Amino acid sequence: MAAEREPLEPLKPPRREDIPAEDLHPYALSPREGLPVSDQSMAAHPRKRADMVRWLHPAQLLRTGLDAVVAAVFGARADQRLIEAVVRPQVPYFDYSQEPMPEGGFWLDYVSDTGDGWNSTYAVARLLALPELTLSVQGQPHADPHATQRGRLLVHGGDGVYPGASREVYDERLVQPYEAAMRRSHAPSPDLFVIPGNHDWYDGLGAFLRLFCANRWIAGRRTRQSRSYFALKLPQRWWLIGTDVQLNSDIDVPQVEYFREVASHMGPDDRIILCNAEPAWILAATERRKGSYLENNLEYLQEKVFGRRINVFLAGDLHHYRRHEDAGGRQKITAGGGGAFLHPTHAPSAHVLRDGYTLQKSFPDERTSRKLARQNLLLIRHSPLFGLMTGMLYLLLALAAYAEVGAFGISQLSDVILAVANSMVARPWTLVLGMATIGGLIGLADSAFGKWRTLAGTLHGLGHIAAAFFVAWGATYFTVSGLGVCPELAADGIHCEAGWWHLAGKFLLSSGFTFLGGFLVGPFVMGLYLWLSVNRFGAHSNEAFISLALPDWKNFLRMRIGEDGRLTVFPVGIERVPRKWKETHAGPYAPAFDPDDPKATEPVLIEPPIRV
Repeated sequence: MAAEREPLEPLKPPRREDIPAEDLHPYALSPREGLPVSDQSMAAHPRKRADMVRWLHPAQLLRTGLDAVVAAVFGARADQRLIEAVVRPQVPYFDYSQEPMPEGGFWLDYVSDTGDGWNSTYAVARLLALPELTLSVQGQPHADPHATQRGRLLVHGGDGVYPGASREVYDERLVQPYEAAMRRSHAPSPDLFVIPGNHDWYDGLGAFLRLFCANRWIAGRRTRQSRSYFALKLPQRWWLIGTDVQLNSDIDVPQVEYFREVASHMGPDDRIILCNAEPAWILAATERRKGSYLENNLEYLQEKVFGRRINVFLAGDLHHYRRHEDAGGRQKITAGGGGAFLHPTHAPSAHVLRDGYTLQKSFPDERTSRKLARQNLLLIRHSPLFGLMTGMLYLLLALAAYAEVGAFGISQLSDVILAVANSMVARPWTLVLGMATIGGLIGLADSAFGKWRTLAGTLHGLGHIAAAFFVAWGATYFTVSGLGVCPELAADGIHCEAGWWHLAGKFLLSSGFTFLGGFLVGPFVMGLYLWLSVNRFGAHSNEAFISLALPDWKNFLRMRIGEDGRLTVFPVGIERVPRKWKETHAGPYAPAFDPDDPKATEPVLIEPPIRV
């Protein structure tokens, strides 16, 4: 971890006239833009190193739910892409095919799902910034390493920040770590192209357009696109297409027309790398109905627009690495490991896709993924404040079905059950609360359960109700029989023989102990449910891992187009990202921090290079 330093005065953005001419190069400013983002950041001294998003924090759950509802209601009815097509003209394609082929080939990088915790995001950004990276293949320590170069292009595959998009969140969780890795670059500077994911759409794409579609410089890279989708013409008759599927897995009509125009410039033997924000092939493999909306859109692009020229499909959204290949050598690669929390590779299961592609490699492997899922049994360790919600739920259930059971020990279980049952009959709203608990958890059960969804939600709800029963009973017994608070009741069966202060003390102490028990036991019940769901039934693959917020097992792709026209894909993986860093004082052209964590692992190639 970096050494402590004296508090710094807040940095003020420099005036352009105060910047030396040599420092402006190669930042040629467009009349539409202000100063480079690089000159306005606190890259060397970030204001805050963001932790991984704690998705099960009560406040975060509320914000995420509201963001999703607002985006779904208003985003679909105010499609920013339709406005882009009118007011943001864009060339049919950005041409890199005429650039002199560098020695060793034309290199480009692909990263997706960044902007979560600082450690994981910076770890990937730092590797992307290094001019050269020599990598051994995982599990092959004696094989010759592979030398790779920083890409002339960096393509970002969506979901730049989490939990939702805003100018402040982009700056804190994406711009700062990337500019700490590289604030400036020597000519020819790399270019940056970005497609949005669903989290980029949570503010209607406003912050995305201001940052990536305004001809800015970000982390030593130039942005050139003016829309949220684009086409790149690469050397050796390769193309890269970036789509925007918005929130509804939909490709709008102006976007289709744009790609039709792009296709008119392609030759019959040209080949395409298609970048999409969601891996439709994995999602489709788990769908019971034929053809998802997104899958049909992609099939339309492939069949009707690009004429089956697509040789490589790339996507993020699922935060791991999985590669599928067909008999003809075409690839479908999911590489969403740019910094966001890890997703499991064993669920949803997709060993064979509908179109015959078969799974070739996963990172982490499925055995490791299942092992990581067991950490849900210690859910309170990963999401400690989630217990606030279960503690409150258990307390409400206990108060609704309150009965005088403080004098009953474990041998009198039947008497306790009878007393609570009588209380529930006398208070009908107890049943209402219990049914609401079960109904709510049925609604939250994953659709991957299929016809068993209602049963899964019901068992989950009954598990919490049973746990609340034993927690409340234990709390009352400990208060009355353990602490001796109100050991004897008056003749009316309500008041205490020892006085009103014993009655008040019994209520407050038993309520407090019930809440504490719910705080501790409730996350275990939830974690047990998530662990069984993802490992036994392939359900809740998202919820079972957002609960853990694991920063490790990151990945990105480095690609090279050779002089022979072959595309080689180098999948780069980091098993454990550093948690501690040391300053390098290396200047704006190199990373500001290097790893200082002996537990961190070196980057490796996840598998041998893939040649297409």
